[in-house]
Amino acid sequence: MFLGISNLVMGQEVSGTVLDDSSQPLPGVSVVLKGTTTGTTTDFDGNYTISASNGDVLVFSYVGYDSQEVNVNGSTLNVTMKSGVSLDAVVLVGSRNPSRTAIDTPVPVDVIDISELTSAGPQVNLNQILNFVAPSFTSNTQTISDGTDHIDPASLRGLGPDQVLVLVNGKRRHNSSLVNVNGTFGRGSVGTDLNAIPSAAIQRLEVLRDGAAAQYGSDAIAGVINIVLDNSVNELRLNVTTGANFAKNANGQTGGVDGETINVSANYGLPLGDNGGFINFTGDFDFREDYSRMKEWEGTLFNRYNTVERFANDDGYNLSQLLDDDVADVIQYGNAAGFGLSPTATKADLQTFLFEDNTTAELAARGQVRSDYNMRVGQSEVRGGRFFANLSLPLDDVGTELYSFAGASSRKGNSAGFYRRPNESRTYTPAYINGFLPEINSTITDKSLAVGIKGVVNGWNVDLSNTWGKNEFLYTIGNTFNASLQNASPTFFDAGGFNFMQNTVNLDVNQFFEDKLSGLNVAFGAEYRLENYEVIAGEEPSYGQYTQEGDLITNPIQNPAVDFFGRSRAGGAQVFPGFSPANELSRGRSSIAAYFDLEADFSETFLASFATRFENYSDFGSTINFKLATRLKASENVNIRAALNTGFRAPSLHQLNFNSTSTIFQDGIPVEVGTFSNDSRAAKLLGIPELKEETSRSISLGFTAKMPDANLTLTVDGFFVGIDDRVVYTGQFKGPGTGTELDNLLSQANASAAAFFANAIDTESNGLDIVITHKANIGTNARLKSDLAGTFSKTKRVGNIKASQVLEDAGLVGTYFPEESRIYLEEAVPRSKVNLTNNLTTGKFNVFLRNVWFGEVSEATATVANQQTYSSKVVTDLSLGYQASESLTLTVGANNLLDVYPDRTIEANRSGGRFDWSRRSQQFGVAGRFLFARLSFKLK
Repeated sequence: MFLGISNLVMGQEVSGTVLDDSSQPLPGVSVVLKGTTTGTTTDFDGNYTISASNGDVLVFSYVGYDSQEVNVNGSTLNVTMKSGVSLDAVVLVGSRNPSRTAIDTPVPVDVIDISELTSAGPQVNLNQILNFVAPSFTSNTQTISDGTDHIDPASLRGLGPDQVLVLVNGKRRHNSSLVNVNGTFGRGSVGTDLNAIPSAAIQRLEVLRDGAAAQYGSDAIAGVINIVLDNSVNELRLNVTTGANFAKNANGQTGGVDGETINVSANYGLPLGDNGGFINFTGDFDFREDYSRMKEWEGTLFNRYNTVERFANDDGYNLSQLLDDDVADVIQYGNAAGFGLSPTATKADLQTFLFEDNTTAELAARGQVRSDYNMRVGQSEVRGGRFFANLSLPLDDVGTELYSFAGASSRKGNSAGFYRRPNESRTYTPAYINGFLPEINSTITDKSLAVGIKGVVNGWNVDLSNTWGKNEFLYTIGNTFNASLQNASPTFFDAGGFNFMQNTVNLDVNQFFEDKLSGLNVAFGAEYRLENYEVIAGEEPSYGQYTQEGDLITNPIQNPAVDFFGRSRAGGAQVFPGFSPANELSRGRSSIAAYFDLEADFSETFLASFATRFENYSDFGSTINFKLATRLKASENVNIRAALNTGFRAPSLHQLNFNSTSTIFQDGIPVEVGTFSNDSRAAKLLGIPELKEETSRSISLGFTAKMPDANLTLTVDGFFVGIDDRVVYTGQFKGPGTGTELDNLLSQANASAAAFFANAIDTESNGLDIVITHKANIGTNARLKSDLAGTFSKTKRVGNIKASQVLEDAGLVGTYFPEESRIYLEEAVPRSKVNLTNNLTTGKFNVFLRNVWFGEVSEATATVANQQTYSSKVVTDLSLGYQASESLTLTVGANNLLDVYPDRTIEANRSGGRFDWSRRSQQFGVAGRFLFARLSFKLK
């Protein structure tokens, strides 16, 4: 049972009003009883009420204002906040001291006010908001990459999507169930689906740019993103945003006006009780049309056999009969087409003659143009809805609180693969005489629930919580075909999918001793986590390969169905073969952890902290990590800070267990690649060991400076991160084709090559982060807030590739970690990014101007001569807002106002004209100019 002690028992209700420096009420100000977790926030009119006693200290903090500590002396306490910078906000991440501000932390923490960005900025989903505001963060929409088209991989400081930990209200968020295995940045990784959280549900973001595994556990090698949910009450906020790409510079492709979007979000909170309790609800719905940026396919579309088919089809002939060994009908319709075939021609003769290109004549005869055979190179279509709730219910007057937050989302996506051309063996032309564009449809559902109770026990702040989350990703493949099934094939398939569940129990205890040294915070706790990963099989035609007679192939000696030219017809649903019963599995694991955390102000000028964490996993063993950080106050306005830590990342259950067959393109050539787990027979044949944890060590050193007279704040932080035994997705291993055991295993998996997850390399990352924030009052009613932030980083592989002796002897080390994987790791996303944001408010008008400089990237290809470098670019966002009334604001603006694109690819990387811009390496996407309009309502 939670009990208050000492002066808390004698507490009184303290209330007041918080104003800004223009004497206007300031809603959403955090009011915390110093040294505790007891707190509240101001309402719409700037009013607050909190339980405190005379002599206690209240800490008032708000993004964009200087924090204030005020002694309680009576039941009324009014405060006027002074314009400051976002770094003065009290943060929840990076330090367990309950009143530590961002500028006073010994490690760099960015505090991002979401309300400003969602009202003035063009972006509405969380990944893109962060991509354009946090230089150390990178995320872009992918294309032609299977499930990765639907969940954007994200990175912090250039490290992997699975090396940044995401928290919600300080609690661990579950990962996506998707493994990124196709040709994108983050290949082989498992990230967190940030877009499952509506941005309207967020009060602020705290981005910790430092390793924190010793504090928070696995995945925190690159840092931590803490999402703080909104707790406002008695105010309805409704935003309606719509827009589209008006991309004149893409008119040479299929640009113009496309990619239409609409997002509708609503947020409302209710007060609970008289002690600052609340429940806050957010719901949103969004719809995004696809767009495409492709000129036209420049290669072969039709051969002469396709001409024979056209004549037969026009005559009402059953095209599947042309596949019979009797070639008389082929000769008959070939001569109708004017080919002058000999009546005694053999099938071999016909195969040689009819295989020749006949594209130009066929396009003319069919009344078509090459662009009719375009694929979709751009973003996927998405529609979905999300709901979030955030609850705090005080149970007494001494700080005991029941809290909860929960979310649910459902998104349906539609993307397309490579066009299946009529001349290809994987196109069953009796069903699709003009070929087809296969589509991947995703259904992504995400659910989460956290419940906890916190209070004071014998002077210690105690927090006990349980956080559960589940992500499910299911595939249905449409407008497609299983070519090996021929006439019996459906055109729509349930391909199966996967889901991931995580449940975390946390006990966190801390106490701030104000009278020890100059302040001592002691924290300790424990965590128990349970995870489960499942692969769900699809229906048989989605994965099966069949004989000419329509029998499912179950062993390598059975011959698959063939086309007229004797080429094997591909099995499974074209573009994405489904998961088979052999892939189906359910695997679980558990981990238990304990941590201890000390943070001491040895004097008013010197702070040091120490953290250690022990963690034991049921599937690979134990790890212990440390962190030491310090901050020296060189003067009243200058802090010097440094941190040293070790870290780890446990291989995800997905990486340990994922197995499937999918089409992966290697330098533009499609390869059916089977992903095998590391405990499989295929892995043993190649000497690939089972996975173990990644380990890291990192150092950061920097300083913060405040210039009160200039209203300016500066932070500069350098960092180094070394990671050993980094998990990567290997290249494709092919069997010798001589009937070996590996050949048979590939055949059983309906694959021509094998890939694995492996601890193949060591890496080093280093860089520099700079953040400058400035505020200025212009005249009597105008305020300008400017932020300049930049990240300059580099990641590289160090040491030798850690291949087995079997691979060494076979000369396959380069396949274990191929050249294109090096590019994905080191150069496929900008290593440098600079952001300059200006927000001017004057009267009823608001002007938002942002320029983002994206550094260069390189083409991820194994062919060194084709590793094109794409130069740096600047993208400009501009919006104008007008407050039409107290409750209504109108905003219009643009993302990429000047319609800037990356450099175009060289001919060798265009894949027959399909990719004018790289699909493998991303800077800021290829959508072009996006214009938007937004209505924002605030009703009290």
